[in-house]
Amino acid sequence: MKTVVVNGGSRGIGASVAIALARDSNNMVIVTGRSEGDLKKVEASGYGRVVAIKSDLTLQAERSGELTSYLRREKRGVDVLINSIGLLIKKPFEETTAEEAISMLETNLIAPSMAIRELLPLFNRNAHIVNIGSMGGYQGSIKFPGMAWYSASKGSLAIMTEALAAELEKDEIRVNCVCPGAVQTEMLEKAFPGYKAPVTAEEMADFLCWFAMKGNKFFNGKVLPLSTSTP
Repeated sequence: MKTVVVNGGSRGIGASVAIALARDSNNMVIVTGRSEGDLKKVEASGYGRVVAIKSDLTLQAERSGELTSYLRREKRGVDVLINSIGLLIKKPFEETTAEEAISMLETNLIAPSMAIRELLPLFNRNAHIVNIGSMGGYQGSIKFPGMAWYSASKGSLAIMTEALAAELEKDEIRVNCVCPGAVQTEMLEKAFPGYKAPVTAEEMADFLCWFAMKGNKFFNGKVLPLSTSTP
């Protein structure tokens, strides 16, 4: 049985990915997130193959806490890690406070990167790390006002992916980053009220499930755009 960890899986794309992966009886899915209520909903929808762990990965104590303890206690190595953590504060650059900018950097770059570090001793051979970036952070994509810090933080995650792929190759761990465009989630609705995305979270999850389980056979250190439109 494959062990898959989905960080940031309490809602949106992460939740849809976790539930879709759990349909396969060969997968055990461990989901982390901040909202206990949302996590319980994902766990209840997971065909008995989802374990929910409440954890705020922007906090050092929680990155190395219950998740790693659970894996060690259950003697489970990690086959796939999906970092679907994200924070978007859409504000003009000149109005964005240092605290808001730091919060986006902590959530979109530092938290997933440090989560990888904490799990390094627990990855199985041929493990696959999938970071969920954004078309906003994809070099050369169309950028939008009010999203400078979000785009920069997600772009930093893409560069971290490329660097980690080189660094972890000796450990037979592959690292890739996928950059979704507009996907119908609560975060998108808040940023672009009234906009109807061409792709649902469930549709995006179908592709991400395949990529998470099979993509490491074909890709390493790649930053892949997944968008049919802008935003």
